[in-house]
Amino acid sequence: MKKSIKAAFLLLAGSLLLSGCGSDEATGGNSKNGDKKIYQIGLTQFAEHPSLDAATEGFKKALEEAGFKEGDNVEYDFQNAQADMNNTQTIANNFAGDQVDLIFANATPSAVSALNATKDIPIVFTSVTDPVGAGLVKSFDEPGDNITGTTDNHPDATGKTIDFMTKEAGARKIGVIFNAGEQNSEVQVEKVKELAEKNGADVVEASVSTSAEVKQAAESLVGRADAIYVPTDNTVVSALESVIAVAQSKKIPLFVGELDSLKRGGVAASGFDYFEIGYQTGKMAADILKGDKKPSEIPVGLPENIKLVFNPKAAEEQGLEIKEEWKDLAEFYEE
Repeated sequence: MKKSIKAAFLLLAGSLLLSGCGSDEATGGNSKNGDKKIYQIGLTQFAEHPSLDAATEGFKKALEEAGFKEGDNVEYDFQNAQADMNNTQTIANNFAGDQVDLIFANATPSAVSALNATKDIPIVFTSVTDPVGAGLVKSFDEPGDNITGTTDNHPDATGKTIDFMTKEAGARKIGVIFNAGEQNSEVQVEKVKELAEKNGADVVEASVSTSAEVKQAAESLVGRADAIYVPTDNTVVSALESVIAVAQSKKIPLFVGELDSLKRGGVAASGFDYFEIGYQTGKMAADILKGDKKPSEIPVGLPENIKLVFNPKAAEEQGLEIKEEWKDLAEFYEE
């Protein structure tokens, strides 16, 4: 009888042990016995608007094509800072604490906060106007130990737009709305001033600190500016509809810094597809995750395929007379 009880006990213990092993195997890549690595990627985006959203989608698409598929071997932790500088640092600190495998930082404030949070975890950024001036990289060719990415500041883009505003649309007082707290915006405003002065025009500044102040800033330019320019400023772009409303009601042509804002109601923009620079950044991330390259070995990338695009419907709504010869200078956007 004792032998029978002992045998039954050993059989039960063996069954429990086997059951435990099967459970561990089912947990997948993060278990010690799993054979698949699940990559944890933190996505920190400064604000929600079409350009940044497109860059994030491009990033994920490039990784998917490189074999890093969400739900299979990649898990994304997407966090939107809602244009709040304090939120960017909290998000970055959380990613560093979680020891994610890589951080994708979309826009300058998010990238700066990510680098403040970690010097070990690889960081790739996009939608950053001046990565050197922001202290993110040493130079385009030699970025840094754990960081690289793509800039949204092509040297020719702003110049094409300001030339069109002054030489073709006849603007002499250019109102610029921007967040003075965004380092990338300060760089762009200085560039606009330089270009406008060369073309015999003046710049009238209207600064904001939150998206709630954008409409009032636009209204403050009425009577002081004969055209408005909005750079790739995340705070202003996230509230662009309020600027468009003022431009339409007061018949002040609105020119913008990127093509997604043109589609929303800007008159003209010289730019590129933000999906593409996000895609470029995703290819960098794939090389890093595969171990083929370190961030320090990947130069900062520039946007490609710059073009000037004109929105005739927006021009009509904002009181700008369209000239036939403009069709030779720009692509015409039709909804």
